[in-house]
Order: sequence, then structure tokens, then C-alpha cells
Amino acid sequence: MIQKLFPLDKNYILRQAQSVLEEELIDRMVFELKRSYTYLYNPLLLMDTTYAQILDTFDFPRERARLIYRQLCGIYRYKHGDNQLEMLFDGRTHLEKFQEDWSAVLIEYVCDLGSYEQYVKTMLRMTLLFDTESRAEWAENHCKAFINQHFDLKVVKRQGELRLKIG
Repeated sequence: MIQKLFPLDKNYILRQAQSVLEEELIDRMVFELKRSYTYLYNPLLLMDTTYAQILDTFDFPRERARLIYRQLCGIYRYKHGDNQLEMLFDGRTHLEKFQEDWSAVLIEYVCDLGSYEQYVKTMLRMTLLFDTESRAEWAENHCKAFINQHFDLKVVKRQGELRLKIG
């Protein structure tokens, strides 16, 4: 277990908020994925086998969606990396505020990403239209790369250390 030097550091509380909401927001990501598919590929809501499978699938490999969720969590923490807690005067705790802020931003992120065919296709391949592990792994790698490109981030490995860079 990692010992926290500053237990009230904003990033610890933000990670906790993101962790608490993980399952709920993964479900929301999948809901938004279904909406994005409908908007991009089936705006007339014509029922075919693929569309029916997408709408009717609720049991899928959540680990794949979890990886994308956690990638978006990291991007948010990186982009909002200041560690100063603000004064709250509305009676909410910082955890509650961060949960609310993170939920709103994640929905914004996935709605924005959902306007791109590459994101929608890769997310579908690794979740709702999952058929083989190798295809899902390929889709996951492409999805992660697309997200990094979309947010203009680069993952740099140096001496066993991962770092994010903008641009």
C-alpha cells in the first residue's frame, strides 16, 4: 500500500471520486455508445440484427470498457492537475464536488468521442459486439491510441516510467 504524504491532496480525493463512480459511469459510457451508434449508423432506427444485438446486450467484457474509463480518468486528472483544494461554501464535501464534476466531464468526453466512427467501432468491437479476444485486443489498442490522439496526448516511456505529454 502506498503511504499518502498528503491525504487531503486533491488528486487523492479525485481518484477516490472516480473510483466510487466507476461502475455507474461505465454503464453510462455504454449507454452513450449505443446512442452514438444510432446517430452515426442508424438514424432511422431500422431494426436489423446488428442494431438489435447492440441494443439488447448488457452482458459484455467490462474489463475492456474499464480500461478506457481509467484512461479517460487519467486524462482528466492530467488536464486538471493542480492540487489545490478550493473553498466550498455550498455544504458539499470535496468528494461530492469532484464526483459531480467528473461525471459531467466524462459524459462530455464520451459524447464528443462518440461523434467519431473510429471510437464507436472500436468500442463496440471490444464490448457490445465482442466476439474474439484477439479482435477485442486489437480494438482496445486502436481505441486507446485514438483517444490519446484526440486529446493531443503522448505516452512516453523512459526508464520504466510512464509520462503524459501534451502535443
